[in-house]
Amino acid sequence: MDFVIQVDHVTYSYPLAKEPALKQLNVGIERGKFYGVIGENGAGKTSFCALLRGFIPEFYKGNMEGKVLVEGKAISEYGGNIASKIGYVFQNPFTQISGVKDTVFEEVAYGLENMGVPVEEIEKRVVDVMRMTDIEALAEKNPFDLSGGQMQRVALASVIVLEPDILVIDEPTSQLDPEGTESVFAIIKALKERRKTIILVEHKIDLIAEYADEVLVFKDGEIIASGDKQKILSDMSLAEKDVALPQVAILGNKLKQMGLPITEIPVTEKEAVEIIRKALKERGM
Repeated sequence: MDFVIQVDHVTYSYPLAKEPALKQLNVGIERGKFYGVIGENGAGKTSFCALLRGFIPEFYKGNMEGKVLVEGKAISEYGGNIASKIGYVFQNPFTQISGVKDTVFEEVAYGLENMGVPVEEIEKRVVDVMRMTDIEALAEKNPFDLSGGQMQRVALASVIVLEPDILVIDEPTSQLDPEGTESVFAIIKALKERRKTIILVEHKIDLIAEYADEVLVFKDGEIIASGDKQKILSDMSLAEKDVALPQVAILGNKLKQMGLPITEIPVTEKEAVEIIRKALKERGM
């Protein structure tokens, strides 16, 4: 397997914390795959994102055991260059916006300026990514005059423009309405089609079911389940551990218990329609 990130026996505690935030994590992130990260609030998902980005323990300090490798090299060895390899999108776009630029165009270009990219290349890359994220019309606006959905798209653009191969995205739709959520996931879908490696924390489980390849389930700082999304999101035993599952999976399981000949529990609406229709046909209904 082609692992771009390997987390090896990592346990981490924040400064002054009595209990570890992450416990004995062992996981390999394969190149080009989309990982959905789910679990209750406080389960360790955001800490996991910070770990993958190198903020733990370098920025947050605390005590860490184990190691994180990016393409076979310790993440700490990359220093500031890690930004061009792993892009990180915060849950709150206000955290992402620099606050030192007056327009959206300048904000998206800011990271490239800091990296010393030539002006001509900056302009081309910024225009391209603004087109991709559908924020061209916002180019001359102040980033802080935008709606939450618009600001989140700007935050995504400011990371995508650096052209990282890996993106760690922490609950990008938690503060957005359905329209804002749809616009953000249109961008994430485009990134998936470009075969970027994506690690996404998201509470909207139906979106994880639709887009993810693999799912990591966190509880109390541990990964309690991981694997193919179909297997994980149809595992009813996880619901007993307060893990959210797609409503169609719960419906499919109930119909199966009622005797409907369902061979596979659906995890998306499209799958549910096909599987239930087939089962009803077999019953002559």
